[in-house]
Amino acid sequence: QVQLVESGGDLVQPGGSLRLSCAASSSIFIFNAMGWYRQAPGKERELVADITKSGFKNYADSVKGRFTISRDNAKNMLYLQMNSLKPEDTAVYYCNAYINLINERNFWGQGTQVTVSS
Repeated sequence: QVQLVESGGDLVQPGGSLRLSCAASSSIFIFNAMGWYRQAPGKERELVADITKSGFKNYADSVKGRFTISRDNAKNMLYLQMNSLKPEDTAVYYCNAYINLINERNFWGQGTQVTVSS
């Protein structure tokens, strides 16, 4: 069984910073990719950033230059450092892990709320 648990969401002022963490119940080296998604009320869930097993990183245009995705394999942790936060970053942020052995499988955390407001 794989469990993903997010933490670090908070209320923050525009221009502020937050670091989100995702703790995995298994060794994260088994995943082909891990990433962060977000969903605002009434909106579709969208990819924020992901990182492949080889270390390749991808970012949504809206966060490029402001957010940084990273991982710590020894601690089974995934991180998202968010700087220069904007009100439009307000959403529930979800941790995702992807694996493809004999078939595709996605694992999701429960989400953590990020609110950017004055």
